[in-house]
Amino acid sequence: RAEQKEEQSIDLIGKNEVYGDIRHEVNVYVKVFTNSPFLVCIDLALSQERIIDPNYLWTGPDGRVLQGQSYVNLTETGKLMVMGFMVPMSGAYTCTLSHKVIETTTQEEIEMVEAYKFMVYAYREADHAYQVSVRFSTMACRLRNNDLFIKILKKILNSSISHLTCHITGSSYKCHSIRTPKDGLQHELFVHFLVNPFAPGWEEVCLEFPYDCEDVTNRRVRQAAERIGKFFHQLRQVLKYEFQAVPTIQYVDNSFSMTPIDSCRPGFGRNHHTHQNCASCCVVCGPGTYSPNNEVTCRTCARPEARMYGAKSC
Repeated sequence: RAEQKEEQSIDLIGKNEVYGDIRHEVNVYVKVFTNSPFLVCIDLALSQERIIDPNYLWTGPDGRVLQGQSYVNLTETGKLMVMGFMVPMSGAYTCTLSHKVIETTTQEEIEMVEAYKFMVYAYREADHAYQVSVRFSTMACRLRNNDLFIKILKKILNSSISHLTCHITGSSYKCHSIRTPKDGLQHELFVHFLVNPFAPGWEEVCLEFPYDCEDVTNRRVRQAAERIGKFFHQLRQVLKYEFQAVPTIQYVDNSFSMTPIDSCRPGFGRNHHTHQNCASCCVVCGPGTYSPNNEVTCRTCARPEARMYGAKSC
């Protein structure tokens, strides 16, 4: 993902190339463990002209010259690719382009120098979970069966999604008395729970797929959420037709709702202002910030001198 300026065409971005801009730094977002796009040591306008005796000097975030480093691919035309991008590789990548301009009348050679700065950030996809809300009618709010019903419901749901290394967390319910114009006073259980992708054993799944761990866990939790949605869709029919006696607790039609909840891994967060062009990404926490848990924001360190990317503490 690269921040696209007006001068950058879709075609040039599509070629996995990001051009520099002498007026400001260019933000580039690289998914962890993947290769960056080619950072091109030239701006789009200059790339359309003939360049005489170009010379390129790339330096990394630590100020080290990148020529000869094993983790970079440097081409003779000044393009840089950072391979197997890791969190500590985040930061400023600067290229200095020096070239000559020859005066047509005097043939005098003039040395020109341009500097291009790319801010390259590691990012991960957000982890998804699903907040579920559902209602059930009951005979009374003080029934012991209400507690038992919720426990059995949770057990059934966990059993149906355990093979996906997902589980139900944060389950709770409240009973409310509701007066309706047609049916008088009724009692309903308002149930809430989270479909969570991190059931015991999820780390082993990620060991099999370390390069797209979030993709795997997100796919599994989506399948789990769809399975639960199907369960409640069929529940009304089951309760209505499979039992000879009418159960004391009934599913309330069309009460099922599901809302996606995103979280970021420790050391990553979202910042819609700083990273507008990667607003849905979990971008590595910048120097002076940290994220100790699965929140979606990076906190500010009390000690601003902390200069590390991806900090989980200060």
